[in-house]
Amino acid sequence: MDNQFLPQITADALKEKQASADADDLYELLVTPLHEELYKRQTFDLFNDLSIGQQLLISYDYVRSQVEQGGFLQLIENGYLGLLPSMPAWLQVIGANEMAQVLDDVLKVYVENKDILSKERSVEEFAMLCQQFKGFEKPDAEFMQLNEPTVKLITEYAMHHPEEFVEVIS
Repeated sequence: MDNQFLPQITADALKEKQASADADDLYELLVTPLHEELYKRQTFDLFNDLSIGQQLLISYDYVRSQVEQGGFLQLIENGYLGLLPSMPAWLQVIGANEMAQVLDDVLKVYVENKDILSKERSVEEFAMLCQQFKGFEKPDAEFMQLNEPTVKLITEYAMHHPEEFVEVIS
């Protein structure tokens, strides 16, 4: 990877977040610069400049945001399904096997219901789909239950491989 994007973070800031009892503190420190750079570039080509760990982190953050707001139906409706296929393997690398299985299950439900789920629809039609389609109720609940432990595993991986996520400066 020739042009790896590595945000600069001070050693003190990294140590402070690593010492925090809340895994979200370190998670946010690592993911925020990725979102800022993505916003600045206005293209997902940024992914070509990210390490595998950074790709997992930002992909997981998009999935997390979508699922927390409206479940996997919203994630699909908003066009983020493409983030899911590579995530189970990445999650297994960091030991998040249960979350990897949830995402794999979501992909299976999608494939089994592709005709229904891949249609473009109005806001009203989407609201009706949310009321009628129950295929993601279990994965939505499981995701919410496993989110916090998964964030913890992601941040633990990042703490052991900081060079994959940031350039630490004095």
